[in-house]
Amino acid sequence: MEHVRANMGELATAMSIEITQVSTEAITASMPVVGNRQPFGLLHGGASAVLAETLGSIHSALLAPPGKIPVGIELSCSHHRAAREGDVIGTSTPITAGRTLAAMAISIRDSDDRLICTARLTCMYRDASS
Repeated sequence: MEHVRANMGELATAMSIEITQVSTEAITASMPVVGNRQPFGLLHGGASAVLAETLGSIHSALLAPPGKIPVGIELSCSHHRAAREGDVIGTSTPITAGRTLAAMAISIRDSDDRLICTARLTCMYRDASS
């Protein structure tokens, strides 16, 4: 898990995303709402998208065939309710992971377990040497 935490990328680090669980079945992370809000005081939809893509990309990398790396090709997010404070928790679960594509379902919930956002990330696997 330390290797994953150390290689999350600059944006995830800047948004204070913290990986809390890593397995091939699910990856979970938390992100604070404060510092990631839009001008009306609500969690920014783009922040939810960053959390979703971070989790889905890491998860796709864990499931990648040998010598391959994932590159996101589609991200879809539906925002269900607002969050104003506290942390949100994102969980990625695999829909499918094959030789050329992986698709992950990501749910983001508030600290009261209310659904904030659902997302789907599709990644294409390409050669790691490219």
